[in-house]
Formats: sequence, structure tokens, C-alpha cells
Amino acid sequence: MIRVAVADDQPLIRAGLRALLDAEPDLEVVGEAGTGADAVALVARERPDVVLMDIRMPEGDGLWATERIAADPATAPTRVVIVTTFELDEYVVRAIRAGASGFLVKDAEPVEFIRAVRVAAAGDALLSPTVTRRLLESVSDSLRRPPDERRLAGLTDREREVLALVGQGLTNEEIGGRLHLSPLTAKTHVSRILGKLGARDRVQLVVLAYESGLVTPGQGERALPGE
Repeated sequence: MIRVAVADDQPLIRAGLRALLDAEPDLEVVGEAGTGADAVALVARERPDVVLMDIRMPEGDGLWATERIAADPATAPTRVVIVTTFELDEYVVRAIRAGASGFLVKDAEPVEFIRAVRVAAAGDALLSPTVTRRLLESVSDSLRRPPDERRLAGLTDREREVLALVGQGLTNEEIGGRLHLSPLTAKTHVSRILGKLGARDRVQLVVLAYESGLVTPGQGERALPGE
């Protein structure tokens, strides 16, 4: 059973998400919060696997709450999926850097919310279809410091190749095909890169690929995995 918390300041949205998720046999909503402060307290108390987190809430917004959940070793295992009204909300970048595992827009299809919870609970990055690449590229100036190759100093040449392809949105299967590797070998490379760079998940690898200059805005045409 995947345990889920819902944080949104609108009771109707909370009720709708609870009804949607509780209807699935493998999902259970363990609590709701209407403020950022309540969301942090809820996660600390219930330790859900996943929290769907609205950005715009009173008493500490969703970004504030995400930063605190990710920074506390006791609650860091909880996966945060940001839910936003705006497809290109620059604040989502701050949430991803803070440790969020991805984001969805509120007008996504119901099946996307169900899938988001399952993907995040499995430890993968949840990337809203068609939106995430546009987000990263649209705010690339704020994402990137001057390219700093030293951040990638511990990676082998092959791992740099793999990271560049992750940054362009390729799946493990596609990376394997491009580099003539098996999908399992590609996955192993990704896991090693995560460990070496201290990244939480694939979303943060994309951010690191941009920040290091390994990937530049406009490079690659497809959206990130999840589309």
C-alpha cells in the first residue's frame, strides 16, 4: 500500500484528490493539509511515501514546506510531487532543487495524478508530460551558474555521455540504444551518476546537466520521460 498525503489550501481539490486516490486498491490517503506548516507537520507525523504539494498556500507555501521536508533526515524519504496551476512557474525550479521529485499541473488528467504517486513512490522522477522541458529551458538563465566542469570531475567519459542524454530527456532504453548498451547497463550508469553527484533522482540530474553546461537550452527536441 502506498501512503499519500495531500496538501492544498482548497478543500474541494483536497477532497477530489482523496476520492481519486483512495479509489485505487494500492493507494491510501493518510492525511490532508491546507497550509505549508500543516503539510510539514503532517509528513512528520504520518511519514507518507508521497505528498502531493500545492505551491500557493498560506502559513508557509509549498516551496517552504518542500525545503523543510527534504532537509529533515526523518522526512526526506517522503517524495514530494509539486502540483501547480501554472505550467511555467519558475518557483518549481526551487522546489526541484530542494528535493521535489517532479511536478504536475492541476488540469492534468486524473490518471496522471495516480501515475504520479506510483512513479514517485517507486523512487523515480515524475515529470509532467510536455511541460518539464519547457520549464527547464524557459528558466535556464536562473538555473545555470557559469558552467563549472569541476562539478562533473568524478564522472567517467561514459558517465558524462549518459548524463548528457538524461539531460536531453532520454529514457534508459533510449540511452542504451544510442550508446549501444543494454537498458540495464544504462540504468546502472544512471545509478552510479546519482551516487557520485549526490543527486536525489533523475530530475536533479537534469538540473545538474544544465547547471554544468553539459546540456544547453534547445539541445534535444523531445520532452523528458513521462510524456
